[in-house]
Amino acid sequence: MTTASLPLQPAIDAISVPGVLIDHRVIEDGDELALLPEELKAFAGSVIKVRRASGAARIVARNLLLRFGKTQQAIPRSTGGKPLWPEGIVGSMAHDAEIALAAIAARKDFLSIGIDVEPAEPLATDLLDIVATAKERERIRDDPYRGRVLFAVKEAIYKAVYPLDGVFLDHHDVEVNLRGGTAVIRKERTIKFQYCAEPRIVALAFIPAPRVT
Repeated sequence: MTTASLPLQPAIDAISVPGVLIDHRVIEDGDELALLPEELKAFAGSVIKVRRASGAARIVARNLLLRFGKTQQAIPRSTGGKPLWPEGIVGSMAHDAEIALAAIAARKDFLSIGIDVEPAEPLATDLLDIVATAKERERIRDDPYRGRVLFAVKEAIYKAVYPLDGVFLDHHDVEVNLRGGTAVIRKERTIKFQYCAEPRIVALAFIPAPRVT
């Protein structure tokens, strides 16, 4: 049994929050053909593996849009690299070499969301300094596997924050508390997240919309 064939949906369901839909797909040959003309422009110079994974992620995203009562439509990519979602929708897409995911929610409920997926493998030890702050390294005791979890969480947070702020974040701009499920960005802004660590590492970051009273 390959890692791609291990049941992932129960773990994804466990990290979802009310109002956020998440689904996934094993990337297959031919998924690159799912890219619509409006989407393909952004991937014209990409290798086929990237186009295939991006097509797979959009297959998942379009199916989720149907569950929100939206038509299956193009999800182009902006010049900054973020997906352009239909009116009233926020969302995020991710993939590794085998699995593609998408998450969407209603804009009235969430300002933004971000998702990332990583193989359930340790992070190279020489990357720990790049990904983790000194405080994070102390918390995870330099565990390379939890270092990979940190990486996924920070990628998901970046995807959630960038559409709102348009600011590029360094890994050390984000301080993550895996146990608490919160991260602080540049000591100013707190973001909530949830994650699973097996059979794949999947992280979801979310920013709820302010409640109207």
